[in-house]
Amino acid sequence: MVATALLVLMAGLFVLARHLAVREAGWGYAAAFAEAAMVGGLADWFAVTALFRRPLGLPIPHTAIIPANKDRIADSMAAFLRANFLTPQVVARRLYRFDAAGVLGGYLANSGTIVPGRIGDSLTSLVADVLETLDPDKVGRPVKTLLKGQIDRIDLAPLLGQILAGMMADGRHMPVIEGLLRRAGTLLEANEPVLRGMIRDRAGTLMRWTRLDDRLANALLDALYAVLAETVVDPDHPLRRKIDETLTQLADDLVHDPAMAARVARLKAEALANPAFTAWLDALWERSRTGLIAMLRAPGGVHEGMSGLAGFGRALGEDGALRAMVNRFARRSLTGLASRHGDDIVRIVSETVRRWDARTVTRRIESAVGRDLQFIRINGTLVGGLVGLALHALERFI
Repeated sequence: MVATALLVLMAGLFVLARHLAVREAGWGYAAAFAEAAMVGGLADWFAVTALFRRPLGLPIPHTAIIPANKDRIADSMAAFLRANFLTPQVVARRLYRFDAAGVLGGYLANSGTIVPGRIGDSLTSLVADVLETLDPDKVGRPVKTLLKGQIDRIDLAPLLGQILAGMMADGRHMPVIEGLLRRAGTLLEANEPVLRGMIRDRAGTLMRWTRLDDRLANALLDALYAVLAETVVDPDHPLRRKIDETLTQLADDLVHDPAMAARVARLKAEALANPAFTAWLDALWERSRTGLIAMLRAPGGVHEGMSGLAGFGRALGEDGALRAMVNRFARRSLTGLASRHGDDIVRIVSETVRRWDARTVTRRIESAVGRDLQFIRINGTLVGGLVGLALHALERFI
């Protein structure tokens, strides 16, 4: 309305100035200004209108540009989004300085972020309905695939070696060894008749006739019981030192020996390919899904769950190593998502715009930028008038 009113004002000024210029030469400057302003305003009105529709409904070539090129605009928008936002390089660069773990930790640690009242209850009910309605196998397949992939990428041998070395440095392996020794004594006692039978079967006829086989069996079993008992009660027993030496060498081999690392990697691969591991993952997912549904259905269950996650949120805020690991995982996951599904995302944009009719596209774009385009008309009117005024002055003085 302002731009059109300004154009009408210039037309009125032009008529008045041309009428008065006959009597007073100074009105010629006003007439030149108004004339050039009308030309600039009309030209910009035509340009702005031609973007969205045909000016005055006339079939002028290269008008109604947006409706006529709706599909090409959709493809251009999708290509722009793909090239400038959804490439792995761009995503990685954007996320490099973004502290995703810090944001997540602050959210979880702040109990006030829990959505209260009916809105929170509706959201939890909706999530529970989705988990119950969707096929558990289809929903859980990406989760299990992600978990299996993360386990597969772990370099397990150095990790096991460091854990074993840490346990031995603190002496935490000793209760395990003592438990194994006691277990060995229990097994020996439970299977004593079998061992006696094996010794008797391997003894000669003369030893059985002289009953030396029983004495031999008693001597061997007594010696085994004595060794196990002494090893349990004596921290400096030679067998304990031998076990420590063996475990120390094993920890070192796990960290530094490529052959040991390859052996562990092979065992890990065999375990991942074992149907029993897949069954364990299925059971883990089902327990997690049903437990989450039960928590969401229970009165106040989501609040209790969020309270439990608050500790993890505080750990993210305080533990720099944990925060770095979570940030690294977030960058890798989102970069991989952009690499694998970037084309699908931009295709949604392109297909959505293509499905809009021309009137919808025109209305939405015009409502977004129309105000700025009207300022172009105003500026064109004023700039055109100033150029006309300058040209008239130049004509008068030459």
